[in-house]
Amino acid sequence: MKPARIIVLVIAIAAGGIAALLAGRSDQSPAPPPPAPVVQMETVDVLIANAEIGMGTAVSAQELRWQTWPAAAAGPNFIRKNDRPDAIDRLAGSIARTPFSEGEPIREAKLIRADGSGYMAAILPSGMRAVSTEISPETGASGFILPNDRVDVILARRDKEAEKTTGIEVNTSETILSNVRVLAIDQTVEEKNGQRVVVGKTATLEVSPRQAEQLQLAHQMGKLSLALRSLVDAGSSNPADVSDDKSSRTGVNVVRFGITSMSMPR
Repeated sequence: MKPARIIVLVIAIAAGGIAALLAGRSDQSPAPPPPAPVVQMETVDVLIANAEIGMGTAVSAQELRWQTWPAAAAGPNFIRKNDRPDAIDRLAGSIARTPFSEGEPIREAKLIRADGSGYMAAILPSGMRAVSTEISPETGASGFILPNDRVDVILARRDKEAEKTTGIEVNTSETILSNVRVLAIDQTVEEKNGQRVVVGKTATLEVSPRQAEQLQLAHQMGKLSLALRSLVDAGSSNPADVSDDKSSRTGVNVVRFGITSMSMPR
């Protein structure tokens, strides 16, 4: 055999051996590490609204259900199944103090156990009274007063004592109740279906027993109007505060037989 062929054969055998050696080492490479275990999130079953629940309506068992909830996101006021497994049966028949959206967690503070009483009696704070007064678009801010708004009650009347002194007709107005909460307009106790105007004939106000007497007396004295308060200053004074400041009363110009006079309230 020629030397050149021997050299080529030796090189080919050497290359094959090196390739086999490399292939064997690649087969012995370590296996990839196993995937990290998935952390299981801790969950808890909480009570939620199974449908839209309107304010003032009795909650049925069909409107409540249990929903799996992340334990870390379940607030302390949520009702948990492991703590109160019979909560649906116990809360059925309660009255919703405020509306619930579908899927919203149920909080017991937003429910009232009426025990046979009506909704209005159930939501009244201790010591307060619900008194109704007639209104119209002219005396009720053109229907823009909604339940839970705050209003001032204004009395407009004739001042008969001033008329005796001046001999002319005198009309005065004064704020007799300030920052009173509106409980309902007619039978409407909440805004529904995006309705932002409630035109009714009767407004039910939350007042103290003394203020209830004043309101009924004012009905006999003249015409009552409701003045809507801004949300910004609705809580600036005590609810149902009675204004005794005479400076808040205003006189009016009275023109009779071409003569103008001003009379201020006494």
